[in-house]
Amino acid sequence: MTTESIALSSARGRWIVAATVLGSALAMLDATVVNIALPAIGRDLGSGVTGLQWTLSGYTLTLASLILLGGSLGDRLGRRRVFVWGTVWFATASVLCGLAPDIEVLIAARLLQGVGAALLTPGSLALISASIRTEDRGAAIGMWSGLGGVAAAIGPLLGGWLVDAVGWRAVFLINVPLAIAVVWVAAKHVPESRDPHPTGRLDAPGAVAVAVALGLLTYGLIESHVLSLALGVVAVAAFVLIERRTRDPLIPPSLFASRVFLAANLVTFAVYAALGGVFFLLVLQLQFAVGFSPVAAGLATIPITVLMLVLSARAGRLAARIGPRIPMTVGPLLSATGLLLMLRIGPGSAYATDVLPAVVVFGLGLSALVAPLTGAVLSAAPDDRAGIASGVNNAVARTSQLLAVAALPALAGIAGSDYSSPQVFSAGFHSAMLMCAGLLVIGALIAAVLIRGNASDASNCPPHCDLGSPPIGRGNLD
Repeated sequence: MTTESIALSSARGRWIVAATVLGSALAMLDATVVNIALPAIGRDLGSGVTGLQWTLSGYTLTLASLILLGGSLGDRLGRRRVFVWGTVWFATASVLCGLAPDIEVLIAARLLQGVGAALLTPGSLALISASIRTEDRGAAIGMWSGLGGVAAAIGPLLGGWLVDAVGWRAVFLINVPLAIAVVWVAAKHVPESRDPHPTGRLDAPGAVAVAVALGLLTYGLIESHVLSLALGVVAVAAFVLIERRTRDPLIPPSLFASRVFLAANLVTFAVYAALGGVFFLLVLQLQFAVGFSPVAAGLATIPITVLMLVLSARAGRLAARIGPRIPMTVGPLLSATGLLLMLRIGPGSAYATDVLPAVVVFGLGLSALVAPLTGAVLSAAPDDRAGIASGVNNAVARTSQLLAVAALPALAGIAGSDYSSPQVFSAGFHSAMLMCAGLLVIGALIAAVLIRGNASDASNCPPHCDLGSPPIGRGNLD
């Protein structure tokens, strides 16, 4: 760990926050703007729904598989060093995405992009925690969350504008100047830090096992390949066995001895699976079936992020007073109601009467849920394991999104070039929203049964930590 303790009010302190915000914004903007660009990518590269699934899932696959390993590498090799490596890797892969001549090359480049994000993302908050003095750390993380939330709100609009004005390739190429700025600021102003006494060895077998498992499951779900699914289940069992037997596991099994931690991650898996499906399919539905332009589709989802920016801190404070159980139960149910309202979205829908009410109710549910969920995860782990607990929860969220994007289209009957028929795609979208609503209800039931209404369960989540939300680009990492 660095011996420096830098005041947030100093010029260097502000530069450190700027570097971490810009770095996390790379991965965050990519998560939001690529969704908006999917229809244009499909048309230009002649891809069906499966290719679009892989365009999203390839990135999430390598990110979810390697994000915990990326955090461990930063602790050992230097957090700034790995943060910069990840930024350069991410930018290089972004260039490959922007120059891709066909969907296969784009998918391969997205896989590489996810590797860069796995190196980059864990270092963002870790650099703040290691460099900013203790009394300023909460305010620094608040600035990180608030500025990141603004970037998340801008993302859909920026993506739509880039697609309309320049083309979908600009969605990836814009990462290059951002990455140059991140590397310059980090090299000039951010001090190096690492764990001075790392214990044990990197869990390389565990990292390989989880990557193989997620890869097989994703391939099996997208391609409807039964053997791959079976082998993926075997690989998951192998990963669990490795984690139970290794001395320094990526995911310490002892964390799940806490009922609250286990329950919170079960809620995370159910809820974020639903959110992954919604954010993948909603922008497609708005463009394919309703006829919105990319800019209009991006604008349509902004109320969700704005509501979270305005209300999430209040939900965090409420959960600190009354406990997380009620917000974690009511939030998913409210979001599920929003998804039922999305059944009104189809050919001929109007934004004010059909789209806006649905996204507002959906966003209100997310605003009630995310902060208490984050607080429950952090409070359930010992203080010295808060970082790994948050990282595990982040990995669970991304894994559930990955599997949902892989599985939902086939389960909903969306395949091939169904997007060429607004009626066919709408029917599949409506089926998928019902499934996602069911997942949210399951999450609410888990919270109601397994989460106790103890205010201390949410007290470890400061008012700003709630702005982290994987589906809109922020991770629960610290």
